[in-house]
Amino acid sequence: MPYVAADWPSREALLESAETRADAVLAHRPDLGPAIELQRRLLAIVVDLAHTIERGRPPRLSLPPKYLAAKLARGVPALAGEPIPLPVAALQASLLRVCDELAAGGAGEAAAHIKAAIADGSMDAGSLLTASLARNQHAIREGAVHRGLAPDLLWLVGELAVGPVAHALQKALFTGAPAGPLADALQAWPHGYCPACGSWPALAEVVASHRILRCSFCAAGWELLTYACVYCGTSGEPFVTAAPDQERKDRRLELCASCGAYLKTVDVAALSPFPLLTIADLDTMDLDVAAIEHHYARPPMKEFARRTS
Repeated sequence: MPYVAADWPSREALLESAETRADAVLAHRPDLGPAIELQRRLLAIVVDLAHTIERGRPPRLSLPPKYLAAKLARGVPALAGEPIPLPVAALQASLLRVCDELAAGGAGEAAAHIKAAIADGSMDAGSLLTASLARNQHAIREGAVHRGLAPDLLWLVGELAVGPVAHALQKALFTGAPAGPLADALQAWPHGYCPACGSWPALAEVVASHRILRCSFCAAGWELLTYACVYCGTSGEPFVTAAPDQERKDRRLELCASCGAYLKTVDVAALSPFPLLTIADLDTMDLDVAAIEHHYARPPMKEFARRTS
């Protein structure tokens, strides 16, 4: 089945796994020390928030399976365009904590300015979180520029705080989907962008020869039925898979000459649980560098029609 549910360990198990993975990365990449330390602190915030949402009342969507199946059949992700109520008060506290950690981790005044704007209300927390969940980069960039804030950093702040909600929603919608229209639509999903939120994959994790694309935002996993470029669908000669380091053939790049994009692919024993995929992404930064040095890039996020009412 193209949609693949990853395990969701306990809070303690997640934090322990995060520490183990971070230590493993540092063992062979000591130069990533500051980035790993920042990642540890951010992950603690995200894990705490995710478990708060799991134990409480996560936002629920009354979306009939046939309705979701029809959206997916049109290539529209399940969450795209849906009005989703958010627990803004709970999430705002996490927004401010994320700003503090980013400021301490090197973002300095840029992160402090974002925190001040959220705290004094000049940057509405609800609007930021809603735009982030909707993957509306244009709205966040426009809001940041209007207020003199760093757009990319504001995007990151919103994404970290609302990511646990996106994860909870995609689990609720897709995990254990019964036989019927929705299960069939997931089975037939042919796109490289996430069937839940529409984000591109951070990377592909290969488990027992199954190439599972992992969403960079909600951590959904799905498997395409064809082996081709996840961005434009090109196969054959223009689409190649290569290992930059011949001694690490378990870490590869999928490169497409047609659209100029790349995807990182790593062999793993088991899928990374949310939100530990970020450590795998950080651990493979050398693959990003290798791709960029050869003039490949990740494409911009796709946009989907938004409801006007």
